[in-house]
Amino acid sequence: MSRDFEISSRAIGHVVHDDQGLKSLKRRKVHMLTKAIREKRLQRSRCLLSRAGQSVVNKILFSDEKLFTIQEVSNPQNDRIISSSVQDIPEQLRFIPRRQKPASVMVWGGISANSRTNLIFVPSGVKINSKTYRELILDAEVKGFGCKNFGNTSWTSQQDGAPAHTANATQQWFRDQKIDFISKEQWPPSSPDLNPMDYSVWSILEQKVCASSHANISSLKACLQREWLKIPQDHFRRAVYQFRTRLQAVVSKKGGYIEQ
Repeated sequence: MSRDFEISSRAIGHVVHDDQGLKSLKRRKVHMLTKAIREKRLQRSRCLLSRAGQSVVNKILFSDEKLFTIQEVSNPQNDRIISSSVQDIPEQLRFIPRRQKPASVMVWGGISANSRTNLIFVPSGVKINSKTYRELILDAEVKGFGCKNFGNTSWTSQQDGAPAHTANATQQWFRDQKIDFISKEQWPPSSPDLNPMDYSVWSILEQKVCASSHANISSLKACLQREWLKIPQDHFRRAVYQFRTRLQAVVSKKGGYIEQ
């Protein structure tokens, strides 16, 4: 805009904010929501609202996977340096080096209103499919987590629409274990805005863990473990309590975007 009108960005800011009382807002990257996806989000959110009263939400294990790399993650909007001259800033502060293919690790984690799982690190070279998902995560962590944290009471497992989650063998695992779960026909598609791990947890963890780069994967894993345990349980509880509010927002928006 400043190029079009041949005036400075600061001058435009004054006109927009001070003179017109408007705000400059960033465009957000979101999942594509086709008409069919919106309809499914609306229908399934309604069903989940009917199924999941607050007492039920308190006993849902929300889970997800995320890829973390050893690279520093920066926010260009906030990551700034104040100096009278660019030349006065040391090179190591001015630049954030980027590797073409940084070392990375896939991490699985889960939360409930009153607890959290262990973080599971997928071994290097292992592809997450239905078999490895059941062995590394469901058998190794989810089953024991349910027994430890919910005892003999009924509880529910949530997972999104990733292929390893929706595979018939994975869905059957929950039935065989007699664990209630949100099936692939029940979870709204393209809905990271409904999973607390996506809308409230991973970003916090990444902000803490990737504030600076790591020398290797071992350092990254150790930092992930440490920062995961530092997140207050109250933060998880508030995120879980937002679930119903967000379902209601999806219904209100007729399956459309709910993020501001």
